[in-house]
Order: sequence, then structure tokens, then C-alpha cells
Amino acid sequence: QVQLLESGGGLVQAGGSLRLSCAASGVTFSLYTMAWFRQVPGKEREFVAVINRGGTVTDYGDFVKGRFTISRDNAKRTVFLQMNSLKPEDTAVYFCAADSRTYRDLTTTSNSYTYWGQGTQVTVSS
Repeated sequence: QVQLLESGGGLVQAGGSLRLSCAASGVTFSLYTMAWFRQVPGKEREFVAVINRGGTVTDYGDFVKGRFTISRDNAKRTVFLQMNSLKPEDTAVYFCAADSRTYRDLTTTSNSYTYWGQGTQVTVSS
């Protein structure tokens, strides 16, 4: 019932920017905490950013703090990830995640979230 679709990934040079989008359907979007994770082959899925249901609280993984910004537009049922000053280490598949629980009741581990998109590839060249 809940469907998440990421878009906006691609190839960019180090220092460049990308904006990822995640469109949700089948949900009352404003009642879902939204998050971004990323994963590279052979490694665990890594927390990137989270935004609460009302869009008033955000948090970020240490590696991306100060460079990435998460936001949401509940009317458009979409969450965004603005990525600036990209580094080759940011190369990964980026996943959108959603859960009906509140921000305070969720953790930064991937198994905390119920719904996931298919992912979008981000590649940063040096």
C-alpha cells in the first residue's frame, strides 16, 4: 500500500551538488516520519538524515552534517535531500524510508523503518 519512489541521483564531480526527491503514495504523508539512508556493496545501510512528521526537527549522520539538508513538502507528499559539497565517499545508493511512528520513537538504524523505496544511485567522481 505504501509506495516510495526516489529520484534525482546521478553522476557529479567532487564539490558539486545533487537534490534527491522521494515521492510517497498510499499514505497520509503528514503522519509519517521520513528519512534517508545510503548503502554501498558489502557495507551496512548507513543513516543519512531524518525529518519529523511536522517538518520541525531534523537530524543528520555525522559524515554529512553541514553539507546535506533534509526537507519535506507535505502538500506534495515529497521529502527532499539537498546534497552540497559532495565527496567521493558519498557515492552510494540512497534510499528513502518512512514510518508512522514519531521521530522520538525511531532510531537511526535501518531496521527501525517500515517502508522503503528502491533507491537511487549517487556517484561522485574525484
